[in-house]
Amino acid sequence: MGELDGKVAIVTGAGRLRGIGRAAAVELARLGADVVITGTGRSPDSFPPDEKAIGWRDIESVADQIREQGRRPLPLVADVSSEESVRNMVDRTVEEFGRVDILINNAAYARGPDRVPILELDPYIFQRVVDIKLLGAFLCTKAVIEHMIPQGDGGKIVNISSGAGKRGSANTLAYNAGNFGLVGMTQSMARELGKYNINVNCVCPGAVDTHRMDDLGRGDRWGDMASNTPIGRNGTDDEVGAFTAYLCTEAASWIHGQSININGGTLMEH
Repeated sequence: MGELDGKVAIVTGAGRLRGIGRAAAVELARLGADVVITGTGRSPDSFPPDEKAIGWRDIESVADQIREQGRRPLPLVADVSSEESVRNMVDRTVEEFGRVDILINNAAYARGPDRVPILELDPYIFQRVVDIKLLGAFLCTKAVIEHMIPQGDGGKIVNISSGAGKRGSANTLAYNAGNFGLVGMTQSMARELGKYNINVNCVCPGAVDTHRMDDLGRGDRWGDMASNTPIGRNGTDDEVGAFTAYLCTEAASWIHGQSININGGTLMEH
């Protein structure tokens, strides 16, 4: 018997080979949940070399990994910043599985064009970062709790933020805004939804070896980030995914409204 047998989870932004969303989805399946996985429908031409080399198929490949765990997947293309798309995602989930118990708000804007000085930051890019991270989490949460609350069985919501949701830095204005906002939203959601036995928490990773970090390369700068970490290395998607899934178990049911650092010690402030 799995810890999450009979549960149904939605994980947004879960189509990358190297990604927290994929790792969380597979771990939730290992624990017994059926899992809805969303992606943006990105073109295979845009896939990184390692995905192209193995014939990766975005959310369809993640669905295969979930089947390998003996659970049922539902891969969906979805735009979390669109209310219509989000409602379709949740409606499809309930049609397929009859319920929804877990939501992982993981979708985020691609790293790169947002990492510039304020004077160079395109207002469109700023808006997209915020729309995907904050509006997306709001829309997904609102649509999911419309089913979670009347089910009467409680639920789990985990928001994926960042250490950049705890500490500001230069040239990351949009990213800081989105991630600080998600930490605040987590606290608000937790205050409001606790009475329905819906746990809401937030995970704040540091440097994790995912596709999002490929613009840095894996050379000196990546090595410096590892050496400046007290534990001496950067993180993996599987580590963050496993912790995210743990927050969806009964063992974590008294953890509520928290934004938890997982970063090897680079950031220790609450």
